[in-house]
Amino acid sequence: MKIFGIVLLLLVHFGYSQKMHVTILVKPKTEARDSIGHVYIAGNKTEFGNWNPSASELYKVSDSLWKFESSFDSGAVLQFKITAGSWETEAIYDSGTVPQNTTIDVTKDTIVILRPFFWKRYLLPKKPEQAIRGRVEYHRKLSGEGLNHSRDIIVWLPPSYDKNAKKHYPVLYMHDGQNIFDPSTAFTGYDWRVDEVADSLIKLKKIEEIIIVGIYNSPDRLSEYSDSPLGSAYLNFVINNVKPLIDSSYRTKPGKEHTGVAGSSLGGLASLLFVWKRPDVFGMAGCISTSFWYDDEKTLKEIREYSGHKKNVKIYLDCGGREKELIGGYKRMVEILKSKGYKKGKDLEYTLDSKATHSEQYWAKRVWRPLVFMFGR
Repeated sequence: MKIFGIVLLLLVHFGYSQKMHVTILVKPKTEARDSIGHVYIAGNKTEFGNWNPSASELYKVSDSLWKFESSFDSGAVLQFKITAGSWETEAIYDSGTVPQNTTIDVTKDTIVILRPFFWKRYLLPKKPEQAIRGRVEYHRKLSGEGLNHSRDIIVWLPPSYDKNAKKHYPVLYMHDGQNIFDPSTAFTGYDWRVDEVADSLIKLKKIEEIIIVGIYNSPDRLSEYSDSPLGSAYLNFVINNVKPLIDSSYRTKPGKEHTGVAGSSLGGLASLLFVWKRPDVFGMAGCISTSFWYDDEKTLKEIREYSGHKKNVKIYLDCGGREKELIGGYKRMVEILKSKGYKKGKDLEYTLDSKATHSEQYWAKRVWRPLVFMFGR
């Protein structure tokens, strides 16, 4: 049964200010109210906590109403979800599915009324690991020097791995590893379907057979995926802990020309930083919907100002047409890399998906592009 949970009321704005006022009202159904104490908003703006599910708490007006208010530039695209403090308690508006991001194109003063039916962990059954296509192995609670949190990794093995004991394989390391294969661990309930996409491309002989390593994120995701002390510690963790484990446990081709890294949003930023800072280890990067805006566009500035020899790496960039806060950085990075001598179709590839938003559903639709660019046959 469908529950009509989202009502948008757009109020005409008669002023001339470039700042538009956005009010978000959350009015949970009775059953949803009884199981929570706090309500949060998580989304693509600092005011939304930059996708941290417990960073931006809504003001409690009454036992049945929570409120968020802020002003945003006209033309901004807002994307967000409502939670009760974690991705396991994401708001559900339909009794059987996890919703996509709520999206607002800010063109006028706006009021959004959200009516959660319930919360994710109380409604959706955990999906079995058999939902993953192919064989995976887990390595739990890996720690690294300078990091505050341990994390798991998931390793996806290609179709011939158990059939051909003499064959060795390239490796793709992916950030936000809990989101790439398994819908039961993906924070929105939707995974990237990298297992299905890679398996299909391999069987169609569009890419080499590859091993894919998903590195789970941590509560320090923002710092670890950026150019910061924790970001350096995370890079060293992957190089000094994860990669040696993978190379010693599986039949890999360990050279840089066979080693790629990929991710989305801040994971895309981390991927570019990996190949830029350690091109001796990582030869390819897939940077999807990359948050070049982060930290006052620090990475854009660093690469623009670089005057050394051209780095021998391959870089894939993309962006969604509805990711308005990302398009400018994406286009500037493309031009910067071209000015450094990178050529489209050779060591640089880029695409703008005009209809895409900042979500796993759209990343799943185009993840084949970086896979083919990095590992194409």
